[in-house]
Amino acid sequence: MSNFKVLPILDPEAAGAVAPCCPPLTERPLTAEEAEQTARMFKALGDPVRLRLFSLVASHEGGEACVCDISDVGVSQPTVSHHLKKLKEAGLLTSERRGTWVYYRVEPSVLAAMGRLLTSAALN
Repeated sequence: MSNFKVLPILDPEAAGAVAPCCPPLTERPLTAEEAEQTARMFKALGDPVRLRLFSLVASHEGGEACVCDISDVGVSQPTVSHHLKKLKEAGLLTSERRGTWVYYRVEPSVLAAMGRLLTSAALN
């Protein structure tokens, strides 16, 4: 088992509220911890296959997708599983096993946090 520590994008103290980990990049400099967390998210999305998988899940009807519906991205099934695992480790996806299939979901609060991070503070 890896000692990899996953920092959630959302503030766990916020008890489910949409509380981004970080302020808009134009508001103030990020702390070292915020920068680590944000870099992990962007690193996960920096791979074209991962970005496609994330987009497939995010845009799928109902906001969740069975792995059986998103596996056709031009790589093998084990590679798809590896990329989905990386997206989960970065806090971008959640998953739930139902029978033999795994369903992935992008929480709306994650998308809101990502949007807020890239929004100019002057626009808020």
